Amino acid sequence: MIYLYDLTPTLSIDRADPAKAAAAWDEAHSVATLQGIVNRDAPVLYVRFVEMHGRNIDDWWLERLRAPGAWLADATIRRIGSLEELVATFHARIRGVVLYDPKVAATSNLASTIAGVEDLIAVRYDPAPGSVYQRLVAGGPRLEVVRRLVRPDGTPMFTGSGTIPDTDLPSSGSAKCDAYLWAKVQYLDTRRCNPAYMGYYIDSFWIAHAAAGPPNHHTLTNHDFFVARRAFFCDLNCWGEETPVDDPRQPIGADRRTLQSILLTLYETGGKESMIHIGGFTPWAYKYTQHGQAGGKHGGVDTEWEHVRLVSAYNGFIDADALGLGAMANASFYAHFPLKDRYPQHRRLTGDDLKARGLVREDDRQFILFYVGDYDSAPWLYQRIPDLWDHPDRGKLPLAWAISPVLERRAPMAMDWLRRTATPNDFFVAADNGAGYLNPSMLAEPRPISGLPSGLDAWRRFNRAFYDRWDLTISGFIIDGHAPAMDRACLDALASFSPGGVVPQKVPAPALLHGNMPVLRSGPDINDNDPVKAARAVLDTIAARKPMRFHWFRDILKPPSWHVAVMEEITRQNPKVVLLDPHTFFELLRIDLQAKERDR
Repeated sequence: MIYLYDLTPTLSIDRADPAKAAAAWDEAHSVATLQGIVNRDAPVLYVRFVEMHGRNIDDWWLERLRAPGAWLADATIRRIGSLEELVATFHARIRGVVLYDPKVAATSNLASTIAGVEDLIAVRYDPAPGSVYQRLVAGGPRLEVVRRLVRPDGTPMFTGSGTIPDTDLPSSGSAKCDAYLWAKVQYLDTRRCNPAYMGYYIDSFWIAHAAAGPPNHHTLTNHDFFVARRAFFCDLNCWGEETPVDDPRQPIGADRRTLQSILLTLYETGGKESMIHIGGFTPWAYKYTQHGQAGGKHGGVDTEWEHVRLVSAYNGFIDADALGLGAMANASFYAHFPLKDRYPQHRRLTGDDLKARGLVREDDRQFILFYVGDYDSAPWLYQRIPDLWDHPDRGKLPLAWAISPVLERRAPMAMDWLRRTATPNDFFVAADNGAGYLNPSMLAEPRPISGLPSGLDAWRRFNRAFYDRWDLTISGFIIDGHAPAMDRACLDALASFSPGGVVPQKVPAPALLHGNMPVLRSGPDINDNDPVKAARAVLDTIAARKPMRFHWFRDILKPPSWHVAVMEEITRQNPKVVLLDPHTFFELLRIDLQAKERDR
């Protein structure tokens, strides 16, 4: 039996009305935490929520999973009509409520943490008529308040002064940071949370600023997977020289210091060996950047890169639920999808094969590769497969689909779907930066920021398992960002699981061999929607890089029809430009570099 609950009515509210935004937030938060609890051991509760281009994405996936012969072909569906009915249905699976403070937004993330650890539904304290609090706690089933993050009289538990409650720690000077430090003491230091997972999602600050982004970008429906994994949740600024817009009176750098304290505890209690899977992304439309009213001093990409640099120093990586396509539902449900032990790719060509095809010869041809991205995020993959993958032009050209293999955790059914429906022209490489987005150089000693021992061995082992299952040998892109260039130890680690090739941003030469692994410096993004302009950008890059003959281009969320049109225009203008699949491309590059080494 699958229970189906419809959250889509919360998408049509007037987000400029804080009362209506609060109602949507409260329902989504209670449902997501309940879903994470009941789906922990089996796929039971399914939610309709995510919509894209007029299509309900959750419906699309459920239809395929219920097709004849598919995973859920024999499942029956029972629809749940109200939040009260949903709670009544699963009453035996929950222990009560964790009640949080509307005046200290950070307590919403504390509530998600506690929900996962103690099997409690997250409810925001709001005595207004019709609120979720009134429907579930003050009235209705009168659920027991087992954990309270707001005092019985409605005043804040965390004040940013004195001593942090239930501890002997002096206040940080910030109610927001005190809340997280309290949760760290209660749930991380005591090892009650799973140190291999963290949810980095916007807190209830969203309610008063909901109109700054799409209606689904409270990203509460993303919480279910991390609740099921008993993860620690937080939302803190990565910059140390400014105060955040949601807590402007805190001491400078308090957010960053608190985040580092959390990351260090995650590392010490489990992240040394397993790496730390961090779902979420900089909430750039709302906080921490220069965007709109977000109140920061830095740009969105700068803030992304600094956040990644910081978490990498503690063996963290992000599953990048970036705004625009950041919302996902049902990952706790999909996590039970039965994957195969291995998904082999098409046969790879040897040097002799390439010679037989006439590709290995001295001439003036130019070889290009399209890195088809960005799929370093489960929500991005989840939302865009229905239109970008299921497209009639797919298979007409050899394309390097860049999918992070760690997405098998939250979207295993999507990963399986890609491989089962791939054409002979669909090839797969790892997205940035391998199994999860981090900066490899921040794992190498001497280690910036954290000063911890090298994390490269842990990272090598972590990647190996994912690359083996998905038959990956190429890391299609390494975003070095604000981190140092990778040293020999980093490249050695990459060569152990990605011998087919790697594409960093920061390397001393346009192309080189590290041992037998080809290393190609990344090229530009080519994202103009006009195929003629995109083709011109490719050709201009090729002309500027002579005598280099191998060229990598990244495009983001482009359909196969765009690639077909771009290549038609490129070929019209210069028929000596050849688009290759990634395995052929990197094998030719290896042969070319080996020949140059012999000629020296």
